Amino acid sequence: MSAIPHYRPASGPAVLSAGFRPFFLLGALWAAIAIPLWVLVFAGDTDLPTLLSPAVWHVHEMVFGFGAAAVAGFLLTAIPNWTGRLPLQGGPLAFLVLLWLAGRAAMLLSGRLGAGIAAGLDLAFPLAFLAVVSREIIAGRNWRNLPLVTALGLLFVANLLVHLQALGITATTEAAGNRLGIATLLMLISFVGGRIIPSFTRNWLAKQHPATAMPAPFDRLDRAALGLTALALTIWVVAPDAAASPWLDLAAGAALCVRLLRWRGLATWREPLLWVLHLAYAWLGLGFLLLGLDSFVLWLPPTAALHALTAGAIGTATLAVMTRVTLGHTGRPLVAGPGTATIYALVTLAAVLRLIAPLAAAQYVVLLALAGAAWSAAFGLFAVLYVRPLTRPRAGNAGELRPI
Repeated sequence: MSAIPHYRPASGPAVLSAGFRPFFLLGALWAAIAIPLWVLVFAGDTDLPTLLSPAVWHVHEMVFGFGAAAVAGFLLTAIPNWTGRLPLQGGPLAFLVLLWLAGRAAMLLSGRLGAGIAAGLDLAFPLAFLAVVSREIIAGRNWRNLPLVTALGLLFVANLLVHLQALGITATTEAAGNRLGIATLLMLISFVGGRIIPSFTRNWLAKQHPATAMPAPFDRLDRAALGLTALALTIWVVAPDAAASPWLDLAAGAALCVRLLRWRGLATWREPLLWVLHLAYAWLGLGFLLLGLDSFVLWLPPTAALHALTAGAIGTATLAVMTRVTLGHTGRPLVAGPGTATIYALVTLAAVLRLIAPLAAAQYVVLLALAGAAWSAAFGLFAVLYVRPLTRPRAGNAGELRPI
């Protein structure tokens, strides 16, 4: 059950009136910029002034840069509804945003700043954000959402593992840190998606088709799917080559797909804001199935599962949530127009092209560039279409009260 958040008249720029506003906008812009940079580096057309290898920087910035911004925007908006406490706004929110920006600049310029300065600047944001979320959930006695504190703690530890190797303190923690970061984002999608997707679908069906069957309620199958997902991700992070790993991945993928089928996604095909959430969860199930099949199907590219889970599940889920939250919390109708539907089509195209690119042999770099262009276009179009609602006062209520 949601609590009733406290409100008071807002002052200052509208973009700092709620956490989703700056973090969704800046996260989308960074996603649109960072991928073309990575493609240029991969093609040998440029070098980046970072201490990290190009591949590690690419993963790090998608997880701890773009991914962390999306998580921050969502949680800073959702937690006040869960706890009834005053949301972060104004100066404190601006400080958190500046920490995130400093981390992105530090990681890009770490070759000039040095590993120590870069680590300090980059780790400041996840540490501060962890402190903010912990304070709100504990002070609001919102124990149901305490696992989110654990998830943010894992994101901090994952980021730290990457920096420890860059600092020369460890020799082999970089890859594990990036895997832990990806796994944490995937678990958040599995956990939070399992709440909002059937709930939003049920509410929409009750209005549009009240006589139709509704999504299945949370039960033992859902608990089993979440448990299998958590176990499969744990093994993938700590022992990806373990004999049990592919079987756990297949079991988790099958359970996630069965879970999704019970949510009546096909009945929402007329509303892109809803079916895109189901599509994101489908990418999650497919990614785990591909991760398991990778050990048995020789022609399957080893990166196929990874990009189904990242470009597919994470990319689609973040855009689905960013568009829906922005429309709903800025007073716009919860309807996806042609531009928003195009965003969803572009991110889907990007994920598909990234999956099949390794199969194209001589055309690999071409398809990789096309995938990057589609990804960049999806997030760039989000920034263009949503910059106005994200930076202007809530529509239809000039004298509204805003959360702090």
